[in-house]
Amino acid sequence: SCFKTLCCKGPPPPRPEYDVVCIGLTGSGKTSLLSRLCNEATDNIIPTTGFSIKAVPFQNAILNVKELGGADSIKKYWSRYYQGSQGVVFVLDSASSEEDLEVARTELHLALQHPQLCTLPFLILANHQDKPAARSVQEVTQYSLNTSLPYSVSHSVAKKFLVVLFV
Repeated sequence: SCFKTLCCKGPPPPRPEYDVVCIGLTGSGKTSLLSRLCNEATDNIIPTTGFSIKAVPFQNAILNVKELGGADSIKKYWSRYYQGSQGVVFVLDSASSEEDLEVARTELHLALQHPQLCTLPFLILANHQDKPAARSVQEVTQYSLNTSLPYSVSHSVAKKFLVVLFV
């Protein structure tokens, strides 16, 4: 009947879930980004020690994001958490010092070459675009992405970070 068709459809189909690893140096904004995407408060953010997992809901999918702390004492263990990942989010501070940006670039290239990640899509977020010292789209792209892999660049709606997507 018409009534049954309109009101008795049952629960919506489940959204697909994807496992994603989120990496970047300490202070790059990984935790703030994920908290914002999950509509959580961002005023008392502390650096992640070890890792945390957040389910980030989107309209058509759920990303299970494993955020790995960016301290030197933790970075050496990143690769232990790569298994099973279906994508990578790399967050860098676009307003950081040249030295920190060079370290971020090195870590990015290590991730791009890692056997468990090298075939996965990468989303690179150049965070802190709202700061005066933030590097431009061209600077971040030329400096960080010295690679032959295909990629595209776009701005976020929030205008606080630059998005670079490896496809």
